[in-house]
Amino acid sequence: MSHHHDHEALHGLDEDGVRDRLKKAGLRPTKQRIELATLLWSQGCRHVTAERLHRESVDANIKVSLATIYNTLHQFTTSNLLREVIVDRGCSYFDTNIDPHHHFLCEDTGELSDIPHDQVEVKNLPAAPDGAVVSGVDVIIRIARKKTAAKQHAAH
Repeated sequence: MSHHHDHEALHGLDEDGVRDRLKKAGLRPTKQRIELATLLWSQGCRHVTAERLHRESVDANIKVSLATIYNTLHQFTTSNLLREVIVDRGCSYFDTNIDPHHHFLCEDTGELSDIPHDQVEVKNLPAAPDGAVVSGVDVIIRIARKKTAAKQHAAH
């Protein structure tokens, strides 16, 4: 039995496929959204910042401002096409994998990497405050390269 996860729906799609997917998500498939969606999902599951996507769009000759990139990423997130992972105040990654999962954050490089959902067990969560419900638990495990490994790496 093949498990078809929703987030794979955009990976490897051609322009018509991307257009359909945006419509299904309730977004008008403008040229800009199609171009940015194609950039985002052409490389499989990944984590991008708005700045990185902006650099990629400049390289791909897509004329778009950083503000537009932010707006588009937030629209995609609100429409459940992306997941926002806030690692620090003012630093967000946008994740093309929207299934439940957790992350390692490398403090040396700032890179995020996925941890499968079933490899982390969160116990004894406090009850949500009155009038609220827990909508999800995202664990970010901060890692740093061992200093010896960094020295050896630098020597090469």
